[in-house]
Amino acid sequence: MKKQPEIVIPKSVSLPQVETVVLDNGLPVHLIRTAGQEVARVSFVWAAGSAVQTKPFVASSTLNLLAEGSETLSAHEIAERLDYVGSYFDVSIDRDYAVATFCCLGKFFGPTLEMISEIVLHPAFPEDEVALYARKRMERLAMERSKPATKAREMFSAALFGDEHPYGISSPESEYLRLRREDVREFFGRFYGAGNCFAVCSLGDDAGQREALMELLAQMPGGEITTPSALWAATPPLQGGEFAWRSPLSDPRRVLELPGAVQSAIRIGRLLFPRGHEDFVGMQVVATVLGGYFGSRLIQNLREERGYTYGVMAAMVNLRRAGYLAIATEVAAEATADAVEQIFAEMERLKYELVPEDELENVRRSMLGEVMRILDGPFGIVDVVIENIQVSGGGNAHGDISGAPGHGNVHNYINDFIAQIEATTPERIRELARKYFDRGAFTTVVVGRE
Repeated sequence: MKKQPEIVIPKSVSLPQVETVVLDNGLPVHLIRTAGQEVARVSFVWAAGSAVQTKPFVASSTLNLLAEGSETLSAHEIAERLDYVGSYFDVSIDRDYAVATFCCLGKFFGPTLEMISEIVLHPAFPEDEVALYARKRMERLAMERSKPATKAREMFSAALFGDEHPYGISSPESEYLRLRREDVREFFGRFYGAGNCFAVCSLGDDAGQREALMELLAQMPGGEITTPSALWAATPPLQGGEFAWRSPLSDPRRVLELPGAVQSAIRIGRLLFPRGHEDFVGMQVVATVLGGYFGSRLIQNLREERGYTYGVMAAMVNLRRAGYLAIATEVAAEATADAVEQIFAEMERLKYELVPEDELENVRRSMLGEVMRILDGPFGIVDVVIENIQVSGGGNAHGDISGAPGHGNVHNYINDFIAQIEATTPERIRELARKYFDRGAFTTVVVGRE
């Protein structure tokens, strides 16, 4: 007789010890030893997202152009050398952070380190590459903005934070034509120094690799420490202080009619708080119940029962200086009005009906299973360490958000997260829903047909 293995949900996890070294140039380096692994990863995280730029698109352009030519190598030569040893290079950027990641086999760490030096320490930003990049990105953005989902995402940020707020502003794609090499070089010089960066590295036991890495990282210019108070001095303050629940600039509703649209893109949400708030994890559970996994309330309502959509999601979004709850879906155009009402109806249910324990247990398993999936391997652990550092404030050793990024306690967050999920009860979910699901506090954006 075959017996199904028992499902075991861990109460805690054990992460590899993270060793933190602050180099003489001020760069915090977080080292993870992965004995027995034949791979290495080095990630750089700069507090250089789009929220700190003073010219449209310069933040993303600087990051994306890092590998498009150095002081000694062309873009083609850099790509060719990385490809020859099978090394992987990738970048990502959001409103707050710019991230560059290198992955390679341990035996090719030396050649990869040479390319890290060319890309991170000595980018040249050639004039022709900047111009070519700007033209391509302008065309790509124009194409993306023809999609209702992209329009809705940008409109939602503007409605939530205000059109001129660093988290809400969107610029015309034609602004790419104003981008100059000098803009990129100036942004790189200001924001890509050691004072505005931290590095997270996953290495094996080879002492030579560590020594070579530290020698290279010590060459990064110190640069200035860009504090939020300095960068955001001219920004309209959010009502209630640094971590606001509501913006005086936010709109309760924005609609863009697209005659003949087959689908409507819907975004609904409200400002809440960043990840450090005492209710953040609880609200992650609430968001998961509402629309955070395939068995969620909104999936059952909008997809399974009514056939309005293929998918819908709800999630807590964490930014460096703010946080919000977001609900997103694309529905059949003729169902737009009812879909919006059904979303709010499901929020109302959570305010007055207790979530059944078996449903809550499925939610816990879904959330904790995702944690286990992410932690399955050294590269996922690096991602968690990066997030933990950002959660600790992205600030100084005391977790103060006002300092340089990259310091803080990175060891306890995951187990605290697991414990809070396990401790969340149906009564707690109802309490949080009553506290934060006031319809009057929500912003609704529709692109398509009402």
